[in-house]
Amino acid sequence: MREITARRIIEMKGKEKIAMITAYDYPSALIADRAGMDIIFIGDSLGMVVYGEGNTLNVSMEQMVFHTRAVSKAVKRALVLADMPFASYEIDTDEGLRNAVRLIQAGADAVKIEGGYDHRKLVRKLVRMGIPVMGHTGLTPQRYLRFGGYRLMGETEEEIEEILRDAKALERAGAFAVVLEFTLADVAKLVTEEISIPTIGIGAGPWVDGQVLVWHDLLGIYEETPPFVKKYADIGGMMRLAIENYRDEVKGGAFPGREHYWEFLDKDDFRKKAARALEKLREED
Repeated sequence: MREITARRIIEMKGKEKIAMITAYDYPSALIADRAGMDIIFIGDSLGMVVYGEGNTLNVSMEQMVFHTRAVSKAVKRALVLADMPFASYEIDTDEGLRNAVRLIQAGADAVKIEGGYDHRKLVRKLVRMGIPVMGHTGLTPQRYLRFGGYRLMGETEEEIEEILRDAKALERAGAFAVVLEFTLADVAKLVTEEISIPTIGIGAGPWVDGQVLVWHDLLGIYEETPPFVKKYADIGGMMRLAIENYRDEVKGGAFPGREHYWEFLDKDDFRKKAARALEKLREED
């Protein structure tokens, strides 16, 4: 069992901020775990940042299982959390149970679902099975068509009520935490105060119990990022510069340098061996 568990995450509420980041492959997860992250999350955001989709709706269970297996092999300390992709649990509760089991068997320690009140029965069943569940409310990207795009949530009384209802339903159903995405900070603060389980914010201000960002966003892999992202590096620019330098050295003949290849020290020995090899080939022809 890994050091950070769902129970440990619950115990951190009000005592220590929770640091969460996405990862989608072995090397990224290895780095994130060694950096001391509390939760490493295989999000369905991989559809956009790894596969180039315009949204998360086309991500399949097969993709989630594949990436979960890769990430789980790298992580020794952090809690490994896997996303339930669109339509993997909404249509049929039994199918949702089966798909959650697939992610756990691939190496996840817990699963995340988008929504709250509508899926309280599924959450309760999963928890009773022994599968920790994190919920997700505010902006739920799998429902972006309903919202009219990726927009800030919590501006109306109805939205505040829905977010609170989701969070409280998740708490009652046994979820160990809930993500609040792109939600007005005042609303996120209210939710954090109203429930006993941790809130993990992404674009939801400072008054939550933890924060999550997408790997590619905080590292600056792409030029365009959501408005709530802080770029901690320009890895994309560094990668491009390195590749441009490689291209220039290849075209200019500077690479490979003498230290990057090996040759016969005894040239007479090489010429003899090469001559015999060529002679044998000519005889075969």
